[in-house]
Amino acid sequence: MTIMNKEKIWLVTGASQGLGLTLVKTLLTRGFRVAALSRSADVLQKAMGTDGDNERFLPVQSRITDEDSTRAAIEKVIHQFGRIDVVVNNAGYGLGGSVEELTDRETRENFEVNVFGTLNIIRKVMPYLRAQRSGHIFNISSIAGFTSINGAFSIYSATKFAICGMSEALATDVKPFGIKVTIVAPGAFRTNFLTPESLVLAQNPIGAYEHIRATHLQFQQWNGQQPGDPEKAATAMIQMAGEAEPALYLFLGKDAYRRATLKNEAVQSELTKWEALITGTDF
Repeated sequence: MTIMNKEKIWLVTGASQGLGLTLVKTLLTRGFRVAALSRSADVLQKAMGTDGDNERFLPVQSRITDEDSTRAAIEKVIHQFGRIDVVVNNAGYGLGGSVEELTDRETRENFEVNVFGTLNIIRKVMPYLRAQRSGHIFNISSIAGFTSINGAFSIYSATKFAICGMSEALATDVKPFGIKVTIVAPGAFRTNFLTPESLVLAQNPIGAYEHIRATHLQFQQWNGQQPGDPEKAATAMIQMAGEAEPALYLFLGKDAYRRATLKNEAVQSELTKWEALITGTDF
C-alpha cells in the first residue's frame, strides 16, 4: 500500500545536479518539504532558480566528506524542520579506468565521496531517526554496483558494490527502530552523469587498455540518448517512500532490470554447475 504523506521531511545530498536535482524539484512541486545539500549553495540555488530558502525548501552548503560540516548541516535541517523522515544519499561521481590505471589517490577520493560521504550522513542522521522510531534511508548505488560485467569502471563499481553491501547490513541493523533502507540501482538515465561534471577518467591511461578507452568513448557518445527519464525515476522513489513494505533493492530502468536478471541467472547457473564442489567443503 502506498501512502503519500506530504508532511514528510526529505533530505537529499548531491542536490545541485543530476538525479538529485530532479528529485528535489519533483518533491517541491508535489508539496513536500526538502533540505537539499550541496558543496556550493550558490550552484544549488542557481540550479533551483531561487535566491534562498523558504518554509518548504532549505538549501544547505555542506561537504559530506567532512564530519563537522556534515554534523552542522544535519543540525541546521533539524532546527529548520524539526525532524527528518526520508534521507537520500545521492552525492557521488563516476570514475572510469582499470584498477591498474587508477592511482591510489584517485581510488581513495572516489571511495571518500561515494562511500565515506554516505556513511557520514548516515551516522549523523541516525540519532534523530532512532529517537523518532521511524525513517527511510535511500542509498543511491548503480546497476554497476550490482553487476559490473561491462567493465571499464572498476573502482566506481567497487564503491557502488560497497554501498549495496553496507545497505543490506544497515537494513537489518536499523529495522528494530522502525527505520527502512532502500538501495537504488539505476541504469542509464538522461542526466549529466556522462559529462565531465560527474564523470572523471583515469589521469594516467595505459596503452594496453585501449578497449577501455573505446568503452568510455561509447558511453560519452551516448550522452543525451540514455533511455531513462530522471523525472520518472524521482517519481518511483517518491512512491517507494510511501510504501508500507518498501523494496530493499529498487532497480530503475529497463536496462537495469535486464542486467540484474542476467546477473541473477548467471549466479544461479554457476551455483548449479558447481554445487557438488561448493557443498563438499563442509566437515
